[in-house]
Amino acid sequence: MYIDMYYLILVVPTIFLSLWAQFMVKSAFSKYSRVKCSRGITGAAAAQILMDANNISNVRIEPVAGSLTDHYDPAHRVLRLSQPVYDEPSIAAVGVAAHETGHAIQHARGYGPLGLRSFLVPVANIGSSIGPWLAVAGLVMSLEPLLTVGIILFAGAVAFYLITLPVEFNASSRALAILKQNDVLTGPELVGVRKVLTAAAMTYVASALTAVMSLLRLILLSRRRR
Repeated sequence: MYIDMYYLILVVPTIFLSLWAQFMVKSAFSKYSRVKCSRGITGAAAAQILMDANNISNVRIEPVAGSLTDHYDPAHRVLRLSQPVYDEPSIAAVGVAAHETGHAIQHARGYGPLGLRSFLVPVANIGSSIGPWLAVAGLVMSLEPLLTVGIILFAGAVAFYLITLPVEFNASSRALAILKQNDVLTGPELVGVRKVLTAAAMTYVASALTAVMSLLRLILLSRRRR
């Protein structure tokens, strides 16, 4: 039976890291969802306060189904907050809402990496869904052009994961700064927000590392085949 040692050595550890990161963010969010903020502000209200403070008036705030499905849609200028964030006056809700508001502020300020990430979305969708399969097919059938195309497409998806890192870290930094500047949360409450956002950041780091190691695996397999 063939054993892909590159997969075992490079990819499997990052999968476990991703599982650990997902557990940590869910655990942190669950913990601080049970801690109400002293001002009793919901996630939606916090987002509105922070957008008003940054003179952003063309972004709608809408609820979205699910948990931890919060996101900012730059194409339609909509900030979508999940029900546990939109309606709840918890530290976790305010922190997540502030993070997503950070993306809206990035958009309003013309933050370069955010624009680049938006540009790479279709590239990432194609590269992540088709690239690995083309590369594997090229390996199996010994078709080097097919293998090369697959690796190039997947490299586009990896670029998306990498550019996501500064975008997400910057949004979290903005979130913490504007929460402090506008006295939305107290000092101890900001500590809780930092823990939630740090745990969330680790999921992006794990995803990027998994993508990089998967690309490296394909490259090493192609070199070995040659």
